[in-house]
Parts: sequence; structure tokens; C-alpha cells
Amino acid sequence: MAAAHRIPGTSAGLSRRTALRRGTGLALGAAATAALPGCGTAADDGVGADGTVTVELWHGQTGTGRKAIEALTTEFNRTHPGIRVDSGGGVLADAMLQKITAALASGSFPDVAYVFGSDLASVARSPSVVDLTDTLRSGGVPWKDFWRPAREAVTLNGQVRAAPALLDSLAVICSKKLFHDAGLPLPEPGWTWDEFVATARKLTDRARGTFGTGWPGVGDEDTVWRLWPMVWDLGGEVVSEDGQHIGFAETGVRALETVASLAKDKSVYIDPKAGSEQMYQVFLSGRMGMVLTGPWQLPDVHQAKIDYHVVPLPSYSGKPLTISGPDTWTVFDNGPARVRAARTFVTWLSQPAQDIHWDVQAGSLPLSRTTQALPAWRKQEADTDGLKVFTQALDTARVRPVHPAYPQISQALGQAIAAVLLGRSTPVKALRTCADEANAALLIPR
Repeated sequence: MAAAHRIPGTSAGLSRRTALRRGTGLALGAAATAALPGCGTAADDGVGADGTVTVELWHGQTGTGRKAIEALTTEFNRTHPGIRVDSGGGVLADAMLQKITAALASGSFPDVAYVFGSDLASVARSPSVVDLTDTLRSGGVPWKDFWRPAREAVTLNGQVRAAPALLDSLAVICSKKLFHDAGLPLPEPGWTWDEFVATARKLTDRARGTFGTGWPGVGDEDTVWRLWPMVWDLGGEVVSEDGQHIGFAETGVRALETVASLAKDKSVYIDPKAGSEQMYQVFLSGRMGMVLTGPWQLPDVHQAKIDYHVVPLPSYSGKPLTISGPDTWTVFDNGPARVRAARTFVTWLSQPAQDIHWDVQAGSLPLSRTTQALPAWRKQEADTDGLKVFTQALDTARVRPVHPAYPQISQALGQAIAAVLLGRSTPVKALRTCADEANAALLIPR
């Protein structure tokens, strides 16, 4: 799943999560190897004449996200006189992978960077990425108190390769007005994908220019991650148990058939541009009945004065299941002093007192159940219609596997989804092409 995003109670509009959600899929070593100005450097131990250790942070945030992380770093610097976090470097989060890749190739990189969960496995191939297993499992927040998606998104081959940074989930936001105009009852938990398709058809009115739902059509990660809950619910996996093949050769076809039904009915608005901004604008203008999205979209819905209803994702089985796309704070090795300081910083960020500030101001769901239980989060849920649905969905949320081949799998599936949406291929043919490309990527030694 970074321009600023928030939930009601913060001060800026939304474009952040749609940008964050785009994975670039670049492998380490693909970027230029020229040194980057302003980067941290492994040759610099970061210890000043007064003994203060400087930690360079690339946070990638804008708007309210930037304000939130800068406020937190200011507080950290005030309360940790032996460490100074410099948050001035880096680029926007959706360009972070390219810059980190180039920085690692040049040997000049930051101490901490905001890395998408879908990119972590590629980045963690570098020996310069610090193992945080002992740090987080003995940190200020009990490891098992983190939501399961937060734990799984930072774990690779049994090792904790980053600290969880942002947590979300997918649900469906419905326009009460369009449901009322169509004479339809609002959906309830436990509904099915067949019901979703039928509802989208009934909400669509070509004369009025209204659509039942929307789907990103570029073929990027924003297109892909909405399909994984469908695959998982049908019993599929992203990667097979033997690691040599995709795990959705059959279930992917069934999921794509649902997408094909939406396209055949012309009940789905297909967003032709990356970022999904057009799809959201159609919903916010009152011309879309249902949108699959996360809590980051609630502020814009509220601002647009849409009378809305939030319901969990539909399923094939009737059992609740969704996806979470956590992002990470990844630590890099610039020498013992800077590693110790960086470990201290990311551990501090994950503690409830700081996590709640980040959640409320920057739009994350709570990283841990302890944060969820805080009065400030309870108030946030009470003040924000539908937010509790997204938090409760974390109980059944799964994450994409932290696998080096995931970017290639995602790219292949994204093209398959786009081909089906646009009527250029059937689910069977599109999935067959996807499988050929993705399976080839899985066979590459890493």
C-alpha cells in the first residue's frame, strides 16, 4: 500500500496512502551506483565531539505524516540527550526503494528508512540491513502484543528485519445515498462476493453516470493487493509450500472471474492512472456506491460530506478475512554506535505513547493491542464513523509474504488483473500468463 493521509481529527487532506501503496519492484543493484549527497555514510561513526550520536532518518512523509514524525523526533531528541535524530534526508516514500537501492550500492546510506512492507525482502538481501530480532522481541512492547500482521510483515526466514511502522486494513465504504436511491439495504458482515457483484450491478446507472464500485486498472501493487483476500479465502497462497511455484494457479482464476463479472456488467469504474485518485474522486463526487479501501480514505469521505457506511470485505466462505499492508522502519548498519542509537529510536517509536501520536496524526491503525486500548484511540474510534470496522478487521487480516520474488509476482498478477478488467483477456488466459512469468521469477536463485 506517501503524500499525507489522516483520519478525522487531523489537519490535512488525503493523497498519501494511494502513493504509498505503489510498489516499484526494483531489485537491489538495479539503481545507479553513484554516491548520493546528503546520505549517511558507513565511514562516519556518527559520534560528535560531545559524544552525541547522530541518526539519519529517511521518513518519506509529507503533510500531516511529516508533521507527526518531526514532532516525534523532536520529542525523542529532547528525552534522549545522547542521541540526535536528523529527519531532514530522504525522498518521498514511493521513491524510497530506488534511493535506498542506489545508496546501498554506493555504500552511503541512512540509519533508518521508511520501507514498504512489499519491498522489505528485496532491501533485506543487503548485509547492511540490521537484524532486529533481539531488539523487538525484548523491547518496550511485548512482541506478541503487536498485531499479527505487524509481526509477519517484518519477519523474514524467522528473523525480524525491520520495525513495524504503519498498519492498515481493507474494508468497503458504501454511499448510503446511492444505496437508498437504488432501494437496496446496506450490506452487513458475512456477505459474499456474489452479493457484492450483484449489488454493484444494481447500483450502476449509466443514465446518471453512477458505478457500483471501482478498481485500479494500471496493473501496479494498488491493483493487486485487493485481490489477495479473495485468493486466500479460496484456499490459495501467494507462493506454494515448496517455494517453486505460485500458490494461486486455480484460486486466482476464480478470483479473476469475480473481477471479470464486474467488468462484464460495466459496474466497475476502472481507474486508468496510478494512485487511484480518479477512482476515489468518483466515489467522493457521489457517483460510486462502494469502494474497497482503508482507513486512510475516511477523512476525504467525511470532508466530502458523504453519508457513509463501512462493512468488512465480502468473502466466498462467509468467514471474515482481509488484508493488511504494513510498512516498516528499516535499520541499516553504519557502525556500532549508530546501530545502537537507531535501535533505541525505532523501539521508542513502537511504544504506545508514541504509537498513539503517530496513529491519530498520521493515520495508522494501532501497532499493538496496548495502543488500541488507550483512551485516546478509543476516542478516535468513537469520533470517526466506521474506523472501528478497520481496527476489528486486524483480527482476521493477513499480509503479503516477505519474499524476494514478490515484486515480480505482483507485477505479473497486476497485468493479469488489468487485462481482465479491460476485457483484453479471460481469467484463465490471464492467469496462465501470470503463472509463467511469476514461476520463472521464483526459480531465480536469491
